[in-house]
Amino acid sequence: MSFTFDLNTIWFMLVGVLFTGYAILDGFDLGVGALHLLTKSDTERRIMINAIGPVWDGNEVWLITGGGALFAAFPEVYATAFSGFYMAMILLLIGLIFRAVAIDFRSKQPMRWWRQFWDISFSVSSVISGLLIGVALGNIAWGIPLDADWEFVGNFRGLLHPYALLVGVTTVALFIMHGAIYMVMKTDGALHDKIRGWINNTIIFFVICYVTTTLVTLVYVPHMTVNLKAYPLLIVLPILNMLAVANIPREIHRGRDFRAFLSSCASIAALLTLFGIGMYPNLILSNPIAANSLTVYNAASSAKTLGIMLVIAVLGMPLVIAYTINIYWIFRGKVKLDSSSY
Repeated sequence: MSFTFDLNTIWFMLVGVLFTGYAILDGFDLGVGALHLLTKSDTERRIMINAIGPVWDGNEVWLITGGGALFAAFPEVYATAFSGFYMAMILLLIGLIFRAVAIDFRSKQPMRWWRQFWDISFSVSSVISGLLIGVALGNIAWGIPLDADWEFVGNFRGLLHPYALLVGVTTVALFIMHGAIYMVMKTDGALHDKIRGWINNTIIFFVICYVTTTLVTLVYVPHMTVNLKAYPLLIVLPILNMLAVANIPREIHRGRDFRAFLSSCASIAALLTLFGIGMYPNLILSNPIAANSLTVYNAASSAKTLGIMLVIAVLGMPLVIAYTINIYWIFRGKVKLDSSSY
């Protein structure tokens, strides 16, 4: 399949950029939540929550914006995904809601049982949310059963097949690595040293999952490699991804935590770029009847609609980016607990 830079393809890339932004930004939130119970003292757990407290809700703006862009540019995909993945979407929303409530409610009462309950809610909901995001990606790559009207004809249990679960676990591993690196960047003292010691283990966990997923994909999901084979120069992406991951322990060893975090961000961006290249021009692959797949062409809005929205996106995206940069600039530096902390 050749790449054609028309409006449909441009919107395919824009939606991908928005969801990549979400994965990078909310990914470390979910990773911090997954690591939360590994700390024991109340102070350490409060520091971990306050490391993401000022930014987690802003990070989810990228998910909302991505969903809105998907609805406007590819309404058929939005309709099929939200009906076919309805149960998974509800579980994801429950996970995200419980995480938000746990962040806000945890320190409202001093009782140990109260804080323990919300600590568990925060951690479990973070893991489940990351797992469900990965399962969704795994199903999109594997393909789901669609009829000629692009309606999902499977069931929720059928979405939990081994490949989708493998991608889900790999996503959780990626977020855990990303979250640990973020926490090293945001902490100091004993907690910093403790989390710094976790980095290598999180990298090993992710690399094992990533290599396993790659091998399984090559054997059982070969259509994801068609575009890479058609354009050999794209081999640079997986190479850059592995170099980015390999650079993380190097930067951590040299005490350059921010550079390690940038390498982790680059790894996520490279992985999702590879995913997008592997899927193009499909948005939702139909399995077993590939002819029923939703693509950037048969699922798109009219050319006029895409053109008008592109103008709006060009005007609006700088605002979203400026907002994100401003928030991170305001809350830069190490986390310090005070009377206004969670």
